[in-house]
Amino acid sequence: MHVRYYSELLRFFVHEIKDVHEAQDLVQQTFERVLERRYAGDQVANVRALLFEVARNLLIDRHRQLQLRRHESDEVLRNHSGPAAAEPEAVYAGHQRVVLLVAAIEALPPRCRKAFILHKIEGRSHAEVAREMGVTLNMVERHVMLAVAACRKALGDLPAKKSAQQGARLLQPATDEHAPD
Repeated sequence: MHVRYYSELLRFFVHEIKDVHEAQDLVQQTFERVLERRYAGDQVANVRALLFEVARNLLIDRHRQLQLRRHESDEVLRNHSGPAAAEPEAVYAGHQRVVLLVAAIEALPPRCRKAFILHKIEGRSHAEVAREMGVTLNMVERHVMLAVAACRKALGDLPAKKSAQQGARLLQPATDEHAPD
């Protein structure tokens, strides 16, 4: 399968994204996902069609990730006045929230911490985290929920309720958590 379709998939990705190295990575991910399905027992009647379906889905995922990473131009940022949070008290309060969050995350059980970091910090979907960790989707959701609760509890211990509310916004659930891959 690899030898037969590698060049064709590589040309497809290079044509779409114009980066040979990234195209090679995407080809490997395509084969990995198809092989996972085959090893899971899925019957594949048309391997080529499945490869290109997975390839298109990977391009869609890539596009979504790039959209999330886009930010305002440097010129807009240069002309933007500094945030009010640059006051020493706000800086200290922010630092205090970060310290509490880091401590709360480090205190989590290892698998719970890993699920939380993969989902909330690295931005992976619950399904991707479940595949990587070899657990069910429900278990990933439970781990993330427990971790978020622990972080909110840690932030709730701050003296100023406003600080806890501001820090809790960092932990708002990502949109499209259950979006198919």
